[in-house]
Amino acid sequence: MTATATTAEPGSRSTLQGRLLVFAALILSAFTLRAAVTSVSPLFPRIGDDLGFGAGAIGLLGMLPTAMFALFGVLTPVIATRLGLERTALAAAALTGVGIFARAFAPGLGSLALLSAVALAGMGIGNVVIPPLVKRYFSDRLAMMSTVYICLLQLGTIVPSLTAVPVADAVGWRWSLAMWGVAAVAAVVPWTAIVLTRLTRPAAPAVRGAESPAQDAAAEAELDGPLTEPSARPVAPPVPVWRTSLGWGMAGMFAMTSMVTYSMLTWLPSLLVEAGISEGAAGASLGVFAAVGLAGSLLAPSFTSRMIDPYPIVIGCAVCYLAGFAGLLWAPATGTVLWLVLVGAGPTTFPMSLTLINLRTRTAVGSASLSGFTQGVGYTIACAGPILFGVLHENTGGWEWSFAFLTCGIAVLLVAAKAACRPRVLEDGPTRQA
Repeated sequence: MTATATTAEPGSRSTLQGRLLVFAALILSAFTLRAAVTSVSPLFPRIGDDLGFGAGAIGLLGMLPTAMFALFGVLTPVIATRLGLERTALAAAALTGVGIFARAFAPGLGSLALLSAVALAGMGIGNVVIPPLVKRYFSDRLAMMSTVYICLLQLGTIVPSLTAVPVADAVGWRWSLAMWGVAAVAAVVPWTAIVLTRLTRPAAPAVRGAESPAQDAAAEAELDGPLTEPSARPVAPPVPVWRTSLGWGMAGMFAMTSMVTYSMLTWLPSLLVEAGISEGAAGASLGVFAAVGLAGSLLAPSFTSRMIDPYPIVIGCAVCYLAGFAGLLWAPATGTVLWLVLVGAGPTTFPMSLTLINLRTRTAVGSASLSGFTQGVGYTIACAGPILFGVLHENTGGWEWSFAFLTCGIAVLLVAAKAACRPRVLEDGPTRQA
């Protein structure tokens, strides 16, 4: 870390340029964090016809995102400690771009899955590394920046799902997938500039939650330490995340939200096609589902930041989930948009989770630890979603047991979110949390 970076005044030109460059890198990365998932789901039927796979393989491919996100949720904090947050973000963007573009030309199911895994590895790293980067560079604007990057993430979910079928009709499914690789590579440019110029977070306002000038200075030193310079000694929270009810509450909340979301992203088009809706309209349904999530992303970070205990929001999301499930189960072709809006409002607990990662920690190291545990454990559990949802449908010939499975997930969500939303800070440990 250069001397000029650590002594720059908050209002200096170099500080402003550095934050603008990081801002550009964050929004470009966020925009591609779901492109590998929603650009392919609407095309599964025609890709399966071309490459020779059916519903079982679709379920496995639908499980792949959560499996890779889980694996790299665990590995990313270790990688970031060795490489630094910025270099890790650069590696994530490169893996995402290469994987998405290369898989578009996969000759068979095995190569499609392998190259998808490469793209999803990059996205999994990005999932974990963005929250602490936001905390490092924008600790004075957490709610605003959380809203911005989560909204870009939602846009990156909506646009691929809306364009997948029309572009595939025009130029083929391979180019429909490949174009999102180009978008992902765009994020490599600002991250490369940041790494090459060794930009780090300059002096900033007091770290939120510090109780004294000495504690504040220590927290700032931690920000400039192990996650930036590979040679620095890691500074961990005083108690491992897995020993805190906050960590497990966050992981459970994130797991159930992701389980429902990826079940819908994988199976919603097939469910609607089976109900008599056209392939194009069924693909567009994912866009509606994600668009409602965008509205939630605009509001959730701000409301979550302002509420001491945002648990009432979770209760509202659970009600929306259950009403949407009932509609999709019993009247999927009637009032379809209403059911999509209701189910799409449920995952507002996702931007809540990402916002709480920073609100329930004081430092970038704490944020990275909580982010890694939340997403690693959360996505591991969520892996069951797409495959079990499909297996239950295949074995029963209907969707009743599939939606019963997701309903049980909502019950778990309500219990876990109670622990996640209660006001306390990870760095205080279990004694002061209680």
